[in-house]
Amino acid sequence: MAKLYFHYSTMNAGKSTVLLQAAHNYRERGMDTYLLTAQLDTREGQGRIASRIGIGSDADTFAPGEDLFEKIAQRLQVSPVACVFIDEAQFLEEAQVWQLARAVDDLGVPVMAYGLRVDFRGQLFPGSATLLALADEMREVRTICHCGKKATMVVRKDASGRALRDGAQVQIGGNETYVSLCRRHWREAVGDGQTRAD
Repeated sequence: MAKLYFHYSTMNAGKSTVLLQAAHNYRERGMDTYLLTAQLDTREGQGRIASRIGIGSDADTFAPGEDLFEKIAQRLQVSPVACVFIDEAQFLEEAQVWQLARAVDDLGVPVMAYGLRVDFRGQLFPGSATLLALADEMREVRTICHCGKKATMVVRKDASGRALRDGAQVQIGGNETYVSLCRRHWREAVGDGQTRAD
């Protein structure tokens, strides 16, 4: 039975690595997959999913306003697909997550979405919020803060390395821009005066 999965974490947890490994496992067993990533993320080139550890794969892209149910249905007309993989799922629109759920329900294809849960301000991305509401299964991809605790938050840094509190929700970047932290160290970084010492 097909399901909608949401694999979530902070930056630098290895979400793309997990996605690429899962897709490889399908292909290794002779099953085709369909990979999609956000059109606006061009860090590795247009239509490319890449991991910090050096592995990558070409992918189709999704854009705002695009009907993902139709996109997946058209792909299935070309040849069977065992699973659809979505990278950078936080950039999905609410309607697009519903379209993915419809693809699972009506087309019978599993969809595995990988993305950030919250932005640098500690707020849910719209795509992630909808995935949290609709996913049949959710799995956390864990990473750690510099203190060794589980990182659940991320800060965005300016050019001088200071944590930003305001700005657009979406700004493409990697290690030069974002740092994953536990909630306590995130609060310290953004200047939350209510932080208590252990």
